[in-house]
Amino acid sequence: MARQSVAASVLAAMLLVVGVFASIPTGVRSIGVCYGVHGDRLPSPAEVVQLYRSNGITGMRLYEPDVNTLLALNGSGIGVIMDVADENVPRLASSPSVAADWVKLNIQRYYPGVAFRYIAVGNEITGSATQNIVPAMKNLNAALSSAGLSGAIKVSTAVRMDVLAASSPPSAGTFRDAYMTQVARLLDSTGAPLLANVYPYFAYTGAPQGAIDVNYALFQPSSTIVHDNGHDYTNLFDAMVDALYVALAKVNILSTVQVVISETGWPSAGSASATVANARTYNQNLVDHVRGGTPRRPGKAIEAYLFAMFNENLKTGAESERHFGLFNPDKSPVYPIKF
Repeated sequence: MARQSVAASVLAAMLLVVGVFASIPTGVRSIGVCYGVHGDRLPSPAEVVQLYRSNGITGMRLYEPDVNTLLALNGSGIGVIMDVADENVPRLASSPSVAADWVKLNIQRYYPGVAFRYIAVGNEITGSATQNIVPAMKNLNAALSSAGLSGAIKVSTAVRMDVLAASSPPSAGTFRDAYMTQVARLLDSTGAPLLANVYPYFAYTGAPQGAIDVNYALFQPSSTIVHDNGHDYTNLFDAMVDALYVALAKVNILSTVQVVISETGWPSAGSASATVANARTYNQNLVDHVRGGTPRRPGKAIEAYLFAMFNENLKTGAESERHFGLFNPDKSPVYPIKF
């Protein structure tokens, strides 16, 4: 989980359990959970898959292929976002045969027992490495097509909010760099969604003190309402997502690209605003909220993946990075949440 810069977060902003988790609300395409592994004493992959199933979690994001996890997922019915690790993207971009081998090894070997939904070409790739994203996507699309899987599994890339040059108000949403125009047009042509990591937490903590009402970031009643061309925003998440939709429409006015939230969450410790109460509030409200869509796309349920399944004590960076988990390594819930 790479992180947005403070400036990008401000730009984007201005603008389980006690008992068993409940079923996913009617109308939501999927509420999944990202499976991060940067911790010690984590459960085995087989135990993790069982934890997903017993709590009614129907989507998983894997940040790189792992044989034991993929074997454990066989027959589980859990939908999977499978990442291509950032360091492997240049190789897939440079060689159709390497992309074909990657698909054979990491997809065909397990399909259809594993319910792959999307392949994410990298996670929040930045700088000169972005030049590899579109070629890698094209090579993977060709490999899936050759394998007869292009209709079943879609290829995308996971981006952070600073792919936008402007996002406030949402109607100002515009992509920063030309490669995102290429990405958006490719997604339009293949019917794949844009995967986006959307974190109101980082937007809130990166803004000057008092600039954003924490309740606006937590989906709570707030005095903040953003009026934008006939759309009223009562929470920061919707404003960030709709800025992405506006940017997509500016690339192609008839864009049909969906935005799938490939990461979102709130830490339970590590900063003044990172509390168990705030983490539970954000994540529960997110689960309850996404069934209704956004002001620009009302009633169109959002597919979203919470970050993350476990607290990861081996992660680097700010202390809060180690406290995004819904569960502790012993599988006990950090706080209760109903899916």
